[in-house]
Amino acid sequence: MAATVLENPLREGMRLERTAEPCVVVILGASGDLTKRKLMPALFRLAQARLIPAEFAVVGAARTAMETDAFRAQMRDSVAEFSDEQEIDTQVWESFAQKLYYVTLDISTPADFKGLGALLEKVDREHGAQGNRLFYLSTAPQLFAEAVKQLGVAGLTKSRGWVRVIVEKPFGSDLESARELNRRLHEHLEESQIYRIDHYLGKETVQNLLVFRFANGIYEPLWNRQYIDHVQITNAETVGVEGRGGYYESAGVVRDMIQNHVFQLLSLIAMEPPASLDAEAVRDEKIKALTSARAFTAERVRADCVRGQYGAGAVGGETVVGYCEEPGVAKDSTTETFAALVMYFDNWRWSGVPFFIRSGKRLAKRVTEIAIRFKDAPHQLFGREMMDQVAANQLIIRIQPDEGITLRFAAKVPGQVTRVRDVNMDFRYGSSFGVQLAEAYERLLLDCMLGDPTLYARTDMTERGWEIVMPIIEEWARTTGGVTFPNYEAGTWGPEASDELIERTSRRWRRP
Repeated sequence: MAATVLENPLREGMRLERTAEPCVVVILGASGDLTKRKLMPALFRLAQARLIPAEFAVVGAARTAMETDAFRAQMRDSVAEFSDEQEIDTQVWESFAQKLYYVTLDISTPADFKGLGALLEKVDREHGAQGNRLFYLSTAPQLFAEAVKQLGVAGLTKSRGWVRVIVEKPFGSDLESARELNRRLHEHLEESQIYRIDHYLGKETVQNLLVFRFANGIYEPLWNRQYIDHVQITNAETVGVEGRGGYYESAGVVRDMIQNHVFQLLSLIAMEPPASLDAEAVRDEKIKALTSARAFTAERVRADCVRGQYGAGAVGGETVVGYCEEPGVAKDSTTETFAALVMYFDNWRWSGVPFFIRSGKRLAKRVTEIAIRFKDAPHQLFGREMMDQVAANQLIIRIQPDEGITLRFAAKVPGQVTRVRDVNMDFRYGSSFGVQLAEAYERLLLDCMLGDPTLYARTDMTERGWEIVMPIIEEWARTTGGVTFPNYEAGTWGPEASDELIERTSRRWRRP
């Protein structure tokens, strides 16, 4: 399948390849895994690609007592371990390392933020960062609001340059806490300074959705209720809770994955064409789509939502324990590790088209994909018996792990007899472009430095996601609904009730 590639775009609003302005990146919580695994390798690769300027520095801040030299050595080990580079360019690293600093900081201690401010002034002078600052909140979620408050009280949310703050997920634990967090952030920051990150939006295939839909004349005329039978979004993981049982007990898959990651994908599929590629125009259309999502009443939750929890089983040939045997998980836990929903959008484009969503842990395969199933031809010219053996036309957009797009359609099998079989047309990023794809955090960090919030969530988007799922969470908390956990074996595709949910509509889940 040929892809439309926009090279050297000149249109206003299209992101151009350009180097970020001078700035200092401040990572609060720099001793954590996110900094080691994702943030520092991403910043180093940006430096290696010369997408960040020489007038640049990174300040790590955390409660762990550490000297700057020790921090630099630790980050060198992290980049070596978690970067995709076969070998780190020593010269580039030495230059990069001289721009790394560390300060011990306790978020509950105002004096520590005064010390951070003094260090930032020093780093600004030494590196010519022009007062531009990016604060990355890589702390525990309950510290987000307090960290921003301390930054504000210390005068660090204002500068002679720009100040931006990246907030990690989870963004609240329910609608009330999300609204409260937004309120507290806005006490010290303008909305234009807040960048709520969702790393899924940094993936190349997710970004390609806009190009695929709106740069090609073939698909957009078919992107509606007249031609599309239904849409399936699958977000499947083979891993369990990976030692985060305590966190997951208070979250569950609806909070952890669906209301943020999955809804971001959903909005890009369901949105109307934006007036331009300006960040606010794109984000306006995404929120309009989710605003038209049909509300989940208690009756709809019972009819259109399924939950599951994995038991013991085998994944990839390895025997694994059930969720309730995981460390930090209650033996009688009713937390869902799987959820399937049927969503509808009550608008002109999608009226009557079901969107089937499923997300879960310890499933048969690690995959995130969007499958768009088109309606059958209006007349079975080749006979129903033959056509029943052929899968419906489908467009499959793979987000991970094999980024690409597949179009499935019917074709004649060579020979004297007319036989029909489905075939695939495949586009894969790796083979089509012959380049290694950038990590999501590379793109998102650079976009924030460039002041482009297109791939970041706005206040209304975060709150709308919670508005949609809160009736599901509340109904499941109120009643067991006759569900007995565990109800699916690890290494399968979830509970039988999930299959029954979609089969009631005479459809079936796609098996990736």
